[in-house]
Amino acid sequence: MSVHDTDVIILGGGAAGLMCALTAGQRGLRVVVLEGANKIGKKILMSGGGRCNFTNLHCSAEHFLSANPHFCKSALSQYTQWDFIALVEQHGIAYHEKTLGQLFCDVSSKDIVAMLKRECDTAGVDIRLNSDVRSVDANDGFVVDCAHGQWHSGKLVIATGGLSIPKMGASDFGYRLARQFGMDVLPTRAALVPLTFSGALHQWLAALAGVSVEVTVNAGDNRFHESMLFTHRGLSGPSVLQISSYWQPGQTITVDLLPGNDIGAALLQAKQHQPRQKLRTLLQTQLPKALASALLDTHYPDHQHKLMADWPDRALASVAELLHDWQLKPAATEGYRTAEVTLGGIDTDEVSSKTMQSKRVPGLYCIGEVLDVTGHLGGFNFQWAWSSAVAAARAL
Repeated sequence: MSVHDTDVIILGGGAAGLMCALTAGQRGLRVVVLEGANKIGKKILMSGGGRCNFTNLHCSAEHFLSANPHFCKSALSQYTQWDFIALVEQHGIAYHEKTLGQLFCDVSSKDIVAMLKRECDTAGVDIRLNSDVRSVDANDGFVVDCAHGQWHSGKLVIATGGLSIPKMGASDFGYRLARQFGMDVLPTRAALVPLTFSGALHQWLAALAGVSVEVTVNAGDNRFHESMLFTHRGLSGPSVLQISSYWQPGQTITVDLLPGNDIGAALLQAKQHQPRQKLRTLLQTQLPKALASALLDTHYPDHQHKLMADWPDRALASVAELLHDWQLKPAATEGYRTAEVTLGGIDTDEVSSKTMQSKRVPGLYCIGEVLDVTGHLGGFNFQWAWSSAVAAARAL
């Protein structure tokens, strides 16, 4: 078995691992990246529909979930979205703002991976693919046994990501390794993931698959105003993915199908000025036709023959309440198979917020998704990868 010595071993060749590697390499450190897959940056490549939502103009701590909501502040301030944008521009990568500050590549997410690879090459980083790690021991530093032999180093960085999208190679390895070194790992679950439903409600929603509508979705005190998409399994779209990070099993979500629109007043006005109009006709000017019809057919089955003049005011008020406060109880989420990120992970109390170094094990660092820091949809999780990686690399 071949034995290698290096200054830094980074486990994981994703966004956080590559960013940490190139930054450490630029500081003159000898760095090896051990990636179990056959290529680097797989999650980067598939993100944003293949165009990689690489950061967000409005990145700040309020867009992240963690048991310690203050933890991410230090790293985000050390390396900001503007710093990463400058790197993207330095490499001549064309990009655009899609919505709500979300920045995407004009051409392909391959541009971001190529940029990181070029920076790693320039910094002399050694990237080893197909490097499944068999064991990690702390013995006068760290000893990592993998397919490419044995690696020795005084510094080890866990950048192995979370559990989301197992077909991309995601696993619980990072969590197991943290526990091996005595670190606490908080419970994990799928986040930024579609919601599923059961029984008759599932069939009802599936019949509307493909319909999209701008809504406000609430779960408890949390709300998001973006589009919602009906699917064959239930509900998806940005608003639903966002709320899924806050939704708890058994909890009811409420959907405002006409946010900012006082439909109650509009209905009463229509009754007065357009008494011979049908309710269906009016609602189909406010909502997708299939959705308006399905809601009325289900909740007001006798609506077909009633004109606006025939509707009592209290009945119109109940229609307005349905449209502004539609209550649904999801059965579950689609799980890690389609989740964009993992909620939970290595307890942030275990590491320094400034350096990402373990408080228990000197020389051990944790960065990116493996930590209990989860961003909202829209480029925030990539920015956490860049920021936490740079914070660790500057401290190595």
